[in-house]
Formats: sequence, structure tokens, C-alpha cells
Amino acid sequence: MVEKSSRIPSLDGLRAISIALVILSHLVYIEGFPLPKAIDPLWFDRLGPLGVRVFFVISGFLITSLLLQELETNKSINLGKFYFRRTLRIFPPYYFFILVMIILNKFNWVALSSKDIIHAFTYTVNYYPERSWVIGHGWSLSVEEQFYLLWPALLLLIGKRRGLWIALSFFLLAPFIRLGYYYLKPAFVEYELGYRFETTADAIAMGCLLAGIYKWLISQPVFHRVVKSRWFILIPFLVLVASEINPVRIRYLLFAIPIQNLGITACVAWCITNYKSLIGGVLNSRPLVFLGVISYSVYIWQQPFLNPYSSLAVSQFPLNLVMVGMASLASYFLVEQPSLRFRQRLKDRIFPSKRLDQKIGTLKE
Repeated sequence: MVEKSSRIPSLDGLRAISIALVILSHLVYIEGFPLPKAIDPLWFDRLGPLGVRVFFVISGFLITSLLLQELETNKSINLGKFYFRRTLRIFPPYYFFILVMIILNKFNWVALSSKDIIHAFTYTVNYYPERSWVIGHGWSLSVEEQFYLLWPALLLLIGKRRGLWIALSFFLLAPFIRLGYYYLKPAFVEYELGYRFETTADAIAMGCLLAGIYKWLISQPVFHRVVKSRWFILIPFLVLVASEINPVRIRYLLFAIPIQNLGITACVAWCITNYKSLIGGVLNSRPLVFLGVISYSVYIWQQPFLNPYSSLAVSQFPLNLVMVGMASLASYFLVEQPSLRFRQRLKDRIFPSKRLDQKIGTLKE
């Protein structure tokens, strides 16, 4: 069982690993980074999308767990409260970043177009293939925001059981959506197929499914035999192998992505369940937990400093890593944390009931 604490065990550690994968995938293209010439940076390049995929699964799991507990407790979902919490959790750090980028663009320190700004502000970067580098990572934030807009309302309207069937159906249908684009819109494959909601959100759907069946899973003896088996190590290995397949090939779109999503979901379940193991101890260690806690700010701010097309000193290794750390910490402590404290004060006034908040102490997100 998951221990009673302010957070679900291991998930912050997994977030830390995810953001490390994203950063490494960008660092290998930075001049001065000590990558041996014999190693092809392309091997590391594909770790970035894998890290984002882990973020997606975790997000689907956390948000759905929160919504399902509210549905079970109150027989309904307070959409106003959900969007209130999400707004003050996500918007302040993100829009502060966009505002800083707009200011830097005025001094020609970064390159942004008017369309970049429009798509960044409206969370539609994933449908804008001409996006510039500094806001390019907004595609994944756009996918998540689109998920937040759709999923809670869907659960409220059709309930848990039908909602989980929808999530499963989407997971099964997504490979064929990708295949349809491959044949009908081949120009989409390289620059759009890996970013659009309908072709990437099946990873989030797997997190939703895990949240919906987790209580049932942990009651099954076969589940515990699987997660305690020494052969489980093959699953993350298979995920890594699948992530290295050429992303513009049919076998990647049809098979490798579902394998990654299933494998990551299994690994998330393993980490939550085995949080007292040696690996669990590492994932729940203070350094990894802290990196996981600030991972949202890190993800937002790593992009401009890990720009392989920039000649600025702040984009050169190793100063760029120092700048990522400083900007992320500033964002976390000066923007993210104050907005969360303000959210709590405002929430107590707008939504005074403590009933649900007392029950779901393990799902603060």
C-alpha cells in the first residue's frame, strides 16, 4: 500500500529522472559538452521525448487519482475548484516565463515571432510546427492543458467506469491515428506527429487507467509477484530500446510508442508499490525529491539556456547548467511558491469545505 504522507512515494523521484532525460537530450548538442566523438548524440536525443512521456503518465495518474477520490467522496467533481487549483499551479510560472521571453526578444537576446507568442499564450504550441526554440517545449505543456480541459468534465459527465473505458479506447486507437497521419499527411510525421494531442495523449490515458485500477491491482497476488520479480528489470530495458527506434518509422508509431506507454505505466506502479526497496530509497532521497518538486520550473527554464543554435555565453556548457539552476530556483521560490500560498489562502475563502482536502492528503498536486 502507499504510505500516508503529503506526496505519493517515488513520483517526485521519477519526475527528477524525467527532467534529467530532457536536459541530457539537449546538452549533447551544446558546444563544449564532453560527449565522446565515438558516441552519436542521436542516441541521447530520443531520451527527451521519453522523459516527457514519463511526465505524461505521472500527470494522468495524479490528476485522475485526485478526481476519482473527489468523485467517490462527494459523488461529484467540483470543476470550478479543479480549474482554480490548476490555474494557480500552472499559469503563474509559465506566463512569467513567456513575459520574460517577450522582454528578451525586444533586446534581440532570443528570437520570437508574434505567432510564437499567440500560441504560447493560448497553449496551442503543439499545433504550431513553426515554433521557435525558446517556446518549443510548450508543446508538452499544451498537451497537458488540453487534457486538463477535457478529462475532468468527461469524468463528471459519464462517470468513472465509462471514463476509464474512454481512456482505454483512446490508448488503443491512438496508434491508428498516428498511422493515418503517416499515410494521409506524411508532411506531419517529422515535425507534428510527435506533438499533437491526438497522437501523444495516449501516454496520459495510461496514467488515467493506472489511477482507475490501482486499488484493484494491489489486491491481486499476481501483481505483487510481478513487481517483486527480478525479471521486472526487462520492462524499463524494453522501454529504452523502444524509445531508440527511428520515430518516423511505422514500427515506432504503431508499436514502439504503445510499448513505451505500457512499460512506463508498469514502472510507475512498481515504484509506487516498492518505495521501500533500494531503488525506492534512491527515488525518495532528498536530492531527487527536491529536483522532482522543482521539475516544473526546471522544465520551463531549461529551454532558452540549452539552445544549440545560440552563441550567447549563457547557452554554453557548463555556464548554461548553472543558469538553468539559478532561473529554476528563482522561478520556484519567487513565483511558483508564492502563487501556491496565495492559492491556498484564496481557496479557503472560495471553497471553505475541508472534507475532501483532509481525505486526500497523499495527492497534493
